[in-house]
Amino acid sequence: MFRRTSPNTCWLCKIFRPEDNGISSKVSLEEVLQWSQSFENLVTSKYVPIIYKTYLKTEHSDENTEFWLVCEAYKKIKSQRKRISTARKLFMSYIQSQAPKETNMDSPAGKPIMRNVQEPTQSCFDGEQRILYRQMERDSYS
Repeated sequence: MFRRTSPNTCWLCKIFRPEDNGISSKVSLEEVLQWSQSFENLVTSKYVPIIYKTYLKTEHSDENTEFWLVCEAYKKIKSQRKRISTARKLFMSYIQSQAPKETNMDSPAGKPIMRNVQEPTQSCFDGEQRILYRQMERDSYS
């Protein structure tokens, strides 16, 4: 995924203009090399929302990372009312057939979530999140 173009930056980091977001000046070669050690290192990086998602746009699968990140935020919701509202939005945006940001998940995987959205828990998207994590790790990360 990452190809060295100079001793200090990766090719993907160079596509960002430092004046826009400052990322290319903050990402070290050491951090990029850590990303190459494991997918877990990549997805737990503070830069993954911008850098990895940009890479996945080139593969037309950025909705997978976006869904994974939104699920991570969803797990932190304490209010049941907010959880219900957010779960429905996640379902309508990423999981239902013809959703605007439909993830690359086979349709049988989305059926159990329809039941979970009615009374959502903090872990109701864990199954879908695991499926997409494995897809990203197997397909996009390499």
